Amino acid sequence: MSTEASFLGTGWTFPPSFSNSHYQLLLSAGQDNIRQSIDLIFKTTLGSRPLASGFGSNLSTYLFRRIDTGLREEIMQNLSLALLNSEPRINVEQIDANLSSDGSTLLINVSYRIPETNTRHNHVYPFSLIEATNL
Repeated sequence: MSTEASFLGTGWTFPPSFSNSHYQLLLSAGQDNIRQSIDLIFKTTLGSRPLASGFGSNLSTYLFRRIDTGLREEIMQNLSLALLNSEPRINVEQIDANLSSDGSTLLINVSYRIPETNTRHNHVYPFSLIEATNL
């Protein structure tokens, strides 16, 4: 196990997948595991896990709402709180939410620091605002 993996942990890849050659579950470690965890927190509806009701975010509730400055602030606060409660390996420094040029996607940029390695990282999560439509 690498030094980074021992500090930051190892877990299942998300979505779960298996190696073709050995038919074993693939694992993610270190920074990659943290990136996948952030995606999983954003994709999971808060309260949807009975044994971990505080895990996740309410990002899906913003899906068909008109995005204005107030709503962007609400989204950023919601996600900051979700990461604070669900991902203890990082310190969130800043979250920005900006519309894509065509207005169909909210690009959520999370700037965070990993205290164990004292490194800074950015993660961009594309949140589609018109999901499940034929537009």
